[in-house]
Amino acid sequence: MEFIDDAEFQIAIDNDNGARITSLKWRDNEFAVPFRGQVHTSGWYAMAPWAGRINEGLIKDASGQEFQLPATIDPPHALHGFGLISSWQEIGPGRSLLHLPAPYNGATVEQSIEVLDDAIRWSLEYEPNGCGLPAWMGFHPWFARDLDRGGSAEIEFAATEMLIRGSDGIPTGKRSAPTPQPWDDAFTGIKGTPAVVWEDVARISIECDAPWWVVYTEDSEGVCLEPQTAPPDAQNLGISGENYIEALFVFESLE
Repeated sequence: MEFIDDAEFQIAIDNDNGARITSLKWRDNEFAVPFRGQVHTSGWYAMAPWAGRINEGLIKDASGQEFQLPATIDPPHALHGFGLISSWQEIGPGRSLLHLPAPYNGATVEQSIEVLDDAIRWSLEYEPNGCGLPAWMGFHPWFARDLDRGGSAEIEFAATEMLIRGSDGIPTGKRSAPTPQPWDDAFTGIKGTPAVVWEDVARISIECDAPWWVVYTEDSEGVCLEPQTAPPDAQNLGISGENYIEALFVFESLE
């Protein structure tokens, strides 16, 4: 376990458990959802080398050869990449490296978590190193729905388009204007700066130029605003993602 204790932030990073932030305190408030039995429903973690679901866990390389990805978390689909289920190598303060398993042989992901004055800079960089499989990445912060005081978490989020999901939860490729919450959906055409707000306590604004975001508000214990370089099932939608993503999580007191 790695600890960052910097001014008003106290952060715990578990490199053996997905290099995830298992605890994130700012001004003594805990903003990360604690472990509650499943690998994908707690902490703040990286999604790499893919983000979201891949239909049936099947992915193709540049030559068209098909590979089966593990579908252990959300069968029959592959969910959120290898990062959250892997042990990462610590390579410096707040920095960790993941050597990806088959079929992403040779590829790596580097994560960096840096504390600034009232913000956290989080970045991911993918190096294919000859791997011909598509990659897209994202951040999956589980924000605690309720703190020890103040109001429950509300999101500030607006976009021009939403991907329509099929009955299997996979995007169909069709788009619509955003529907009312609750959401477990992918959006593009983001307007303004997305944020999570706890009335009378804090606001966390997420400054990121990612073209796609997934928003999840169907859980009673947490909410998720997830910037991604491409949407879930990106390859089957004909969408490619970048090999680098960075976000700035800016903390503001509302007391």
